[in-house]
Amino acid sequence: MNEVINKQWTSGAGLPFSFKKIESIAKSYVSSGSKIFIGTDSFISNKKVCFATALCLHGQYAKGRYFFTKENVLSLKYLNLASRITEEARRSVELGCYLIDSLTIDPSHIELHLDISPFSAGNATSKFSDMLRGYVQGFGFNYQVKPNAWASQSIADRHSK
Repeated sequence: MNEVINKQWTSGAGLPFSFKKIESIAKSYVSSGSKIFIGTDSFISNKKVCFATALCLHGQYAKGRYFFTKENVLSLKYLNLASRITEEARRSVELGCYLIDSLTIDPSHIELHLDISPFSAGNATSKFSDMLRGYVQGFGFNYQVKPNAWASQSIADRHSK
């Protein structure tokens, strides 16, 4: 779990943030009835994969804001779509689990956004839909898939390029 807090985090405005500060902000959002949305996306370029994870805060009475972290890794381990999409889900689950423990909140306050299409869509990621939804549900998280997975599909995607 130290992997989560030791990463370089940046606000949507491009300012560096410590993860401890993000935890404090997230706690106040959850206390006011807002939710935490987490999504991860990846992009392959020059034998490297860039994984970007977004932690988004949004609620009925609070302005939306987000933070993200990026990590470039050698693509040898993630040459196929199955390994990349599974790693995206793992990173989101890891962050969600860390927040549940550190903020002592219920998993219902967190929604994971998976960068996969529903099984019925017949897209490249559709065949992983059931497996990854089950994985996320096994940790007690609510989830969204495309086209409703905006934290991964829009926010994390923007920062993975």
